[in-house]
Amino acid sequence: MMMISHGYRATEIVEELTRAHCLELIATVPVGRIAVSIRALPVILPVNFVLVGESIVFRTIPGTKLDTAAANAIVAFQVDSYAPDGTSGWSVLVQGVCSEITDPAELLALADIPLRAWAFDVGVATRFVRIESSFVNGRRFRHR
Repeated sequence: MMMISHGYRATEIVEELTRAHCLELIATVPVGRIAVSIRALPVILPVNFVLVGESIVFRTIPGTKLDTAAANAIVAFQVDSYAPDGTSGWSVLVQGVCSEITDPAELLALADIPLRAWAFDVGVATRFVRIESSFVNGRRFRHR
């Protein structure tokens, strides 16, 4: 645990989270943000997702901005939660390779998962994409 000082007294406690704790927290929220580079510019997009093992899985359709991410790109994925009054919260960042899931057995297993794409119906968003969680880190904070 690390204390961060603001002026003459510590007002905030920041805790570095373990990988296991980060993965537990990721599984508690339905929406995250994927960051990918498109034509050398950063783009951050919201996605509905599920955690499958230690991988983040979401749905999309061909021809979207996420095509770049699905082509074995290195991406960042971020989720968070916080108290409405701002007194506490947490944030987790995952970095890893993003790719389309094409294995028929994996696709069959994913077909029954209640996961809808951010902006599209499930019937339209038939493409499943996975982010491998190569690097995972997170922090929790609370004010005294």
